[in-house]
Amino acid sequence: MAAVPFDPAPRTSPTALATPPRALLTVTGIDRPGVTARLFTALAARGKDHPQVEVVDVEQVVVHGQLVLGVVVGALPDESVPVVEEERFLATLGRLAAEVGQATGMRVEVESAADAGLDAVPAGRPHHVILLGRPVPPEAVAGAASAIAGVGGNIEAIRRLSDYPVTSFELTVSGGEATELRTALASVASATGADIAVEQVGLARRSKRLIVLDVDSTLVRGEVIDELAARAGRAAEVARITAAAMNGELDFAQSLRARVAALAGLPVEVLDEVREALVLTPGARTLIRTLKRHGFRCGIVSGGFTQITDPLADQLGLDFTAANTLEVADGRLTGGLVGEIVDRAGKARALARFAEEYGIPLEQTVAVGDGANDLDMLRVAGLGIAFNAKPYVREQAHTALNQPYLDAVLQVLGFTRDEVLDAV
Repeated sequence: MAAVPFDPAPRTSPTALATPPRALLTVTGIDRPGVTARLFTALAARGKDHPQVEVVDVEQVVVHGQLVLGVVVGALPDESVPVVEEERFLATLGRLAAEVGQATGMRVEVESAADAGLDAVPAGRPHHVILLGRPVPPEAVAGAASAIAGVGGNIEAIRRLSDYPVTSFELTVSGGEATELRTALASVASATGADIAVEQVGLARRSKRLIVLDVDSTLVRGEVIDELAARAGRAAEVARITAAAMNGELDFAQSLRARVAALAGLPVEVLDEVREALVLTPGARTLIRTLKRHGFRCGIVSGGFTQITDPLADQLGLDFTAANTLEVADGRLTGGLVGEIVDRAGKARALARFAEEYGIPLEQTVAVGDGANDLDMLRVAGLGIAFNAKPYVREQAHTALNQPYLDAVLQVLGFTRDEVLDAV
């Protein structure tokens, strides 16, 4: 591919600028080894009328074999070129671009940073916007892009995180405020059926080190207490109480006692039957295995029962568990509970306790749940994820996932499909 010569026609008057000029070099074409090295070797070369340059920014991506490389450089005055004029600086870079293009067969273009709009940096801290779906419809990407622009944000980069079990893309967005972004993108998610999460760019995102998982309808499918109630012949009654509690219509502790009372007289062997019939949410093992491989502490914080959760934690190799304990006498459930109740506030306390035990700051923790009794721990965690949750919960969590796969949490945390496969 022939290089495109740079037109050194004057852009500004040949007067020295108070601020040394900057320029954007854009390299495009079929990717091949050595292109990046050739460009930077040329930039490093010194000669007459060739000012020393500094590398201000670099971005490179290869999309289906096509390279796009952008480099922002600034002029550094020195003894050989004490005053750097923008016109001469761009002309020098234009000649350099033509040489690199001819040597590599790539298209190399040069323009001033001001003309490229690089001086207009959107205000606000950058964010990652993660789009997930199976599939991700084009209208979700279009809607997200429009929503981001609507709150003053700018998409700087897009990369694919995964193609299985869900397709996910990560958009790096500069500008825009987190709450405004989440609000605008929530409308897009609702309209298109895609999941859209927002996280602030920074080390904190990949510094998470502990995760707590709710059990019923999160780690496993269904509600354990409903299964127990069915064996006691009280399924409809207990299901109504469960639904009201999960929607935030009833105090969890009171509703729990009422539901447990309905189990009075059940043989303790029923607990084993229910536990053995549990079905893990798809992706649960992958999530836990991947996070443990990357150094996470993983555990359960549940409003369910230790007779179920403790063996489940052993089976999955979890580090900790907190749940309620059913009272048993003469081989049967009494309809009562033993010890402190793990309710909405108790879940948040358990998360804080486990984080303290492992010496992990709360901002480095993740909580995943679906019900109103999970809200306190979702708020206390550094990242609270509502998983297939009720609307009341989705609206108050940091982010929400409506995919049927629990390992979609990994993409929200920024893990790529390759990192997941490496953990297998």
